[in-house]
Amino acid sequence: MIHSMTGFGKHVIQLPSKKITVELKSLNSKNLDLNARLPQIYRQHELGFRKQISDALVRGKVDFTLSVEFTGKESSAEINSQVVSKYMEELKQIADGDDLKLLELALRMPDTLSTDKDDVDKEELEAINKTLNQALERIGEFRKAEGKVLETDFNNRIKTLTNLLTEVEELDKTRIASVRERLEKAVADLKAELDKNRFEQELIYYLEKYDITEEKVRLANHLNYFTTTLNSPDSNGKKLGFICQEIGREINTIGSKANFAPLQQLVVQMKDELEKIKEQMLNVL
Repeated sequence: MIHSMTGFGKHVIQLPSKKITVELKSLNSKNLDLNARLPQIYRQHELGFRKQISDALVRGKVDFTLSVEFTGKESSAEINSQVVSKYMEELKQIADGDDLKLLELALRMPDTLSTDKDDVDKEELEAINKTLNQALERIGEFRKAEGKVLETDFNNRIKTLTNLLTEVEELDKTRIASVRERLEKAVADLKAELDKNRFEQELIYYLEKYDITEEKVRLANHLNYFTTTLNSPDSNGKKLGFICQEIGREINTIGSKANFAPLQQLVVQMKDELEKIKEQMLNVL
């Protein structure tokens, strides 16, 4: 079953003196491109967070945000005035709003609060890891739901390609005869004396170059293989992409050998359907 690389997951946990929020957003990418934003005190644990995320999401352009809001009455946290001022200056350049609203946004950014703690205690770290796992579960559910939509679209387009291939096979029954008739008429119009046996040999050789039997068989196999891979338990986006390349190769070969307008029209329709599959394939995990 395929999964999309587009997703969103968020989870919030309340500790005695602070509220911790983990937010994950992902888009399509060839590999894992992870951007992490978290307060300075948690930086020493960033590699562990990255491993959790990479193991769960595998691929995609991922934005990971860990934010902390102090809610306890007694807190050793202090506002980093210089950091907040810098954030507000940058926010004013890209967004409209009063200073109070911009201050609220700035205080949510990393490193706006400092604390005299040098390390994160074990209980807090376990709570953060649990929160991250919950957010990963939610983004996984989002990706799965998006994958179902893509799967439905792919199945419909593969069905369309299969139907077009059936039409190609029907047209091909009369195509060679039509091509042969045109060639014989063209030679007859020349009113030249020809060796009939030699002409027949050359004609057969010429027509064999336009035979698309192998391409039709391979294309049918590739379409079936695409469907089988699509229905496998794992999300095989890269493998499906390779199969698309093979499908495209066979369609192009049929088009180059067609020499028959109705068949070339079907090839154009097949290329159009395949391009739509390739566009969506960029988002498959």
